Amino acid sequence: MKEPVMQGAVPNPLRNVLDKRLPRIAGPSVLVLFGVTGDLARKKLLPAIYDLANRGLLPPGFGLVGFARRDWADQDFAAQAHEAVRKYARTPFREDVWRQLSEGVRFVQGELDDDDAFDRLADTVNRLDQERGTGGNYAFYLSLPPKLFPSVVKQLKRSGLAQSDDDAWRRVIIEKPFGHDLASAKDLHAVVDDVFPPQSVFRIDHYLGKETVQNIMALRFANTLFEPMWSRSFIDHVQITMAEDIGVGGRAGYYDGIGAARDVIQNHLLQLLALVAMEEPVSFTADAIRAEKEKVLSAVTLPDDLAKGTARGQYAAGWQGGEQVVGYLEEDGIPGDSGTETFAALRLDVNTRRWANVPFYLRTGKRLGRRVTEVALVFQAAAHQMFSHNEIEEQGRNALVLRIQPDEGVTLRFGSKVPGASMEVRDVSMDFTYGMSFTEASPEAYERLILDVLIGDPPLFPRQEEVELSWRILDPVEEFWATQGKPEQYESGNWGPESAHDLLARDGRQWRRP
Repeated sequence: MKEPVMQGAVPNPLRNVLDKRLPRIAGPSVLVLFGVTGDLARKKLLPAIYDLANRGLLPPGFGLVGFARRDWADQDFAAQAHEAVRKYARTPFREDVWRQLSEGVRFVQGELDDDDAFDRLADTVNRLDQERGTGGNYAFYLSLPPKLFPSVVKQLKRSGLAQSDDDAWRRVIIEKPFGHDLASAKDLHAVVDDVFPPQSVFRIDHYLGKETVQNIMALRFANTLFEPMWSRSFIDHVQITMAEDIGVGGRAGYYDGIGAARDVIQNHLLQLLALVAMEEPVSFTADAIRAEKEKVLSAVTLPDDLAKGTARGQYAAGWQGGEQVVGYLEEDGIPGDSGTETFAALRLDVNTRRWANVPFYLRTGKRLGRRVTEVALVFQAAAHQMFSHNEIEEQGRNALVLRIQPDEGVTLRFGSKVPGASMEVRDVSMDFTYGMSFTEASPEAYERLILDVLIGDPPLFPRQEEVELSWRILDPVEEFWATQGKPEQYESGNWGPESAHDLLARDGRQWRRP
């Protein structure tokens, strides 16, 4: 039986849908990249495009068009892309691959509200159709601040670039954040929905492209070992952590006024929560997976007392990695009276039969002890404890830890007898790491996501309903914090403000030390 083809997608003759072991290869297409001069394009997107080409997953006639205000010719953009690829690509540089890719590189100079520039863009991609055989299939990547999305989308409509037909597809790729609250998310959706049908809109959350995030479903649903324990019958609580050891750096202009909760919790961490807590989907199609995630997000509730059930902080000066660093308020571009949080934590509950009375603790922050993203399922204590306190003094709770980054893998922590004459139990870990178990290096998240867009495969992209449900969770927290004055200060290199530790201590628990 053939795999269903997404509406508006052209079947790719190079993709054998009957054999999932064969690589998925994109068909003829052009990727138009807005914001090519930004860090995301330079460090992630352009290297990912090269890596896809180097792995043989892009067609020979693939076209790449950059759009920006810079006064560049095609060769100037190609030179910038070449530099980014040589510096940041995951796979080895091969001159023959780059030569073939660069033959399809074009650049259009202009402002986002410039009709003439978008008319030139339309002429450019039309010529690529004739020269490279790209078939009129265009994907528009908006690597831009969200406030600029409406201008671009309206210009794509006016110029006819967004208009698809039975023989060709047009798709738009939107980077998070998808709005800054529920109302703005709805406004943005209305603008995009007026131009592109839902199946042609791809909302990028790069965390969903990480192998270890996708492995959550494999771990749960491909193994008899874990799924029976994945419920309130065995799990005491769940901790989801995304910690960074860096400050805001060059993102000050974007970050101030956004904060840790909007930047990370609303998208990355709530998506992780949904994948961990969802029921088994009827299939791995986009609609089936999304339906289960939406059920989870609609069942999430906040604590009655947000003062006790949430925490926020702002990093102060301290020591990080052996050097002294400044506090958030001393960073370049940050107002001295900023109330933006750089640390956020909250307790959530998922009111389903599987997860009733199992709290989910989410935290994220900058200038923390180390860089790590993980999901920890902490098990209940043994129902009957036959060991004395002295014998198990060094044993904590059993835990299954899914390491998203770095050192991607899975750790199972359990108690084991210490060698010797006495009965002493201590924590030990059983580790699986991708690097040790698989000889093939994991592709970068953006490789997977860009390829999925070009193929028209949408399971890893959240749809509007998920976005709105996430904002419905976070908006009340942001509104409460807006009434509470400045965030609590915490020293750089530590693990957040005291209020974050109190958040778990009130429940008789404590944060894991990753």
